[in-house]
Formats: sequence, C-alpha cells, structure tokens
Amino acid sequence: MKSSIHIGGASGYWGESAMATPQLLEYKKLDYLVYDYLAEITMSIMAQAKAKDASRGFATDFIDHVLKPNLEEIAKHKVKVISNAGGINPEECGRIVRSILKEKKLDLKVAIISGDNLIKNLSEISKKKNKDMFSRTDFPEKSDIMSINAYLGAFPIAKALDEGADIIITGRCVDSAVTLGACIHEFSWESSDLDSLAGGSLAGHILECGPQATGGNFTDWEKVDNISNIGYPIAEIYPDGSFTVTKPNNTGGLVNIGTVSEQMLYEIGNPKAYILPDVICDFSEVKITQTDENKVHVSSSKGYEAPNSYKTCLTYKDGYRSGTYLTFYGENSTKKAQKFADAAIARSKKRISSSNLGEFEAISTEILGSESQFGNKLENTEVVLKIASKHNNKQAIEIFLKEISGLSLATPPGLSSFTGAGRAKPSPIIRLFSYLTPKSDIVVKIDLDTKQEIFKDKISPKTNKTVPGIFPEKVEQPEVEIILKKLAWGRSGDKGNKANIGLIARKPEFVPYIWHSLTEKKLRETFQHFLGSKSKIERFYLPGSNSINILISDVLDGGGMASIRNDPQAKGFAQILLMQKISISKLISDNL
Repeated sequence: MKSSIHIGGASGYWGESAMATPQLLEYKKLDYLVYDYLAEITMSIMAQAKAKDASRGFATDFIDHVLKPNLEEIAKHKVKVISNAGGINPEECGRIVRSILKEKKLDLKVAIISGDNLIKNLSEISKKKNKDMFSRTDFPEKSDIMSINAYLGAFPIAKALDEGADIIITGRCVDSAVTLGACIHEFSWESSDLDSLAGGSLAGHILECGPQATGGNFTDWEKVDNISNIGYPIAEIYPDGSFTVTKPNNTGGLVNIGTVSEQMLYEIGNPKAYILPDVICDFSEVKITQTDENKVHVSSSKGYEAPNSYKTCLTYKDGYRSGTYLTFYGENSTKKAQKFADAAIARSKKRISSSNLGEFEAISTEILGSESQFGNKLENTEVVLKIASKHNNKQAIEIFLKEISGLSLATPPGLSSFTGAGRAKPSPIIRLFSYLTPKSDIVVKIDLDTKQEIFKDKISPKTNKTVPGIFPEKVEQPEVEIILKKLAWGRSGDKGNKANIGLIARKPEFVPYIWHSLTEKKLRETFQHFLGSKSKIERFYLPGSNSINILISDVLDGGGMASIRNDPQAKGFAQILLMQKISISKLISDNL
C-alpha cells in the first residue's frame, strides 16, 4: 500500500478551461487526474443531443481538449484518468477514446462503466408512480421525460482499477466518486471502512469544482493573485482518509483555510448527513489546518453505513421560457426600465389573451444596478433590465419576445443593447425530479476492452441513527453592529430549488455571534424577496471548522433551467448575506 496518492482535480463542469491538464501533468508526483463534467442541467442537454444524434450525449471537451492533446504525456507519466465524461452515452465516448489510443499506438486500457441510464426502463418506472423526494410532486408525464439516471458510487471505479484500467469513463456517478474510487483501489478500503470512505469522499468534494478550492469564487478575492493562471487543486490523500490540499508551483490562486472551507460547505445540505452511494458522511467535526503556504490539511471526517438506494434524477420538459437583457442609462434609469417593463408586459398579456393562450405562468423583472438582488429598487443612472417569462405554450413566449422588441421606439430615452445575436428565442423549461431506486434494481456494467463484468453494490444493514446536533452557547449582550464579511467567509450554491449558504468564521470566537444573529427571522428578512410560499430555512453548525451551513428551500423559482431568475443557482446569495450587519461585543469589534 502506498503511503499517499496525489490526485489532481482537472474539471469542475462541462465547459471548464483546457489549461488544467497540462498544468497538473507538470506536478511530478501526480498519480491520477479526475474530471467532473456532469450536473442535472448537463444531463438534459446531453439527452437532447443524443436524441438528435445517437453518436452524441457525452462531454466532447474530454475528447477534444483533454485526451487528444495530452494522451502522450499522460502515458509517459503513467497517470491514470477517471472521468464521468460519458454522460448519457459512455459507450460511444469510450469507443472514441479507444480509437484514438489505437491511432496513437498507446497501450492504455479503457474501462467504461454504465448502468446508471434508466431511460430504457421508463414504462416500468412510470408505473410505480414515485413522488419527488423533496417537493412530493407527482411523477411527470412519460412523453415529457428527457433523462433518467441513478447516481452511482465509487466501488465500480475501484473494481475497474483493480482490473488494470488506465482510463475510466463513467456515466452519471456522484461527483466525488471519481476521487473516492482511486482511494478505494490504492488503499484497499472496504465498505466497512466508513470514516476513511467519508474522508476520501470529502477529498473528492474539494476537488470536484476545480479552482473553487484554490481561490476561485473566494470571499477575499482581492488576495487571490493571477487568476489567469490559477492553480488547479491537488489532494495528497493518506490511508486513513485525511488529506492535504495544494496546487502546482508557479501558478496563481490561493490555498488557505478559507478557500478549502468554503468548498467543503459548497452545496452539501445537512453536513451531518451528506448522503452518497458508498457512505453517509458527517463533516461537522472536520478539522481544517494551514500547514504551509498553499497547503491545508483536512481530517476527522466521520462515516455511517451507506444507503440501500441510489438517488435517481430525471429531467422533463414543462412548458417554455425566455427573456432578454436591455440597458438604460441617464437620469432616473431605474424608473425608465420599470416603465418599459410594465408596458412590454401589458402588451404581451393583451395579445396572448386575444389569442386565447391563457395567462403567463410567471413573469420576472429584475433591474440590475438598482440593488434588486438585495430586494431594493434604488435610483441609478445606469441599469440593466432583465425581463423574462414562462408559459406552457411556445407561441405565447414568442409574442412576449416580439412585444419587448416592438416597444423599442416607444421607450423612455437611454435604451441600448448589444446586438448581433438576434432576438432571443423560446427554450424548454427543464425541471428536475428526484426519487430513490433500490440498489438491487440496478445492474452496473464494467467494460474493460475485451472483458465485461457485472457489479452489484453491497446492501447495508439498516443501522444508521440520527446524530443530534450541538449549537454555540449564548454570548454576552452584543453592543456593536458590523458587516458580516469582516467576521466570516461565505459561499453559496444550489440543490435543485434549494439555496445552500456556507459561512466560516474567520476566528472561533466569532461563531456564537454569527449563529445567534442569523436567526430564521433575520434570514427571512434578508431573502424575503426570493422566498416562496413553502420556503423552509434550516441551519447547521459545524464545530470542527467553526462553520454554519444554511439551507433555504423553495427559493430559486424552480432552479436551473426551470427558473427565470437572474441567479437561478444562488451563486450570489452568500454575497447578499455577507453584506448584512450583525451584532457583536465591543471588545471583539475593537480588536478586528
């Protein structure tokens, strides 16, 4: 067994920069390159692509920008590659990789892992009439469904490595599995090594968004130098599941407690029950320590028995949406933009009514520059109007877009826009539906060149117990108000229609003040302009990292490609919260 392995996180999404692979290959100790390309939106895009062309449906960037230019170096350095680039069509992706290897005369073995794609079982699945595991909505109409994929785990990847694979291509697996699979293989972890599995999963979670762990999207962005050459993250992982995060020398970016902590909390929901196919993780006691410049050690993850089901997500069409951006400048531009929006909406409603198309499902206007994201509407001399709508009929959306365009000569003065792409067009609303599939119902296939194997996941005894949370103690009567950013780092993101906001106290003594100031009432006041009728706010305390994780449901207008918000994935929610004032003691204030 190796004393440690070095894994480089080279891709965080489909569209990631091509600079990561050659940069990481210069790191001489590198053992693995891992690539994460998939999200729920990505799966629907890939499903549409495959529906039009059976040879598509995978991340073409992996072929064109990763393997073709770098295969010789990958082979030379004996670095193994693990990627979920297969998307909806891992078989075709693997076939192309094998043909390239043959053409380049490189002796590398390719493994293709499939079984996650359940669309062929649509009729059988629809008969079960599952309800969404979060919203409890009914199962969608069969004709609207675009993709169905179970989130597979890391043990099939480890099995392929055991069999000698050099390049592994999967379909939909959880993002962290590409890292955990390498750990299971190298350290011979079993399904019972729960704390180690949780640690390897956390390492994968830190790597899965690429440079978000090395200074990207960091609260203290001014301290992050040379993002044009930002270093991609490398995790040195040890047999007990602890690991050290770093980046290549002579690269930009920053690795410190804040950058790594922000990424740990990113989109994890309940940190005491981060549910993955191979282990249920508890990150509440995780310790994050700066050990050297651009080196951070992470330890003390806790694991519980894996669930007996795979989370399964399907995407489906549910009407149409579209919108556009227009700029106004000059005196009273906020009022100009609002007057324009009101007129465009009135015209559109009148026309669709006369056409018997029914009402719009939703219309959204946000005047950027007037602090609309903060729930305000301040007057400004330069603003951007974002105006969008939803309707179940494509024709209604076309009318909406036409009326926006047709109002341009009747507008208040100062209207401008960047032209060249033509008028916006309607696009399908893509919604997400999540449910559970028993592991016993899924057949996972491993295709290693001429050898095919069937993998069956382990069924765990139902021994998990709910672990009670602990909370910061009460503090002295606060005396001074201060902007939260001076006390904490923060990052936010989405989980479907939920917003996840992670806050990390810059010093342990700040935690009680942050916790007791950010009550549910305070959070509701801060985000009231986004909240839905069923919005629920949950707070979780992570004493190990002096962190607080906040989860807000029903807040993103459906999220992803179902939303018509300017920020449908809550990427800026932490920025809104960090601008809020909280109360602290004068003693702490005087020592900031």
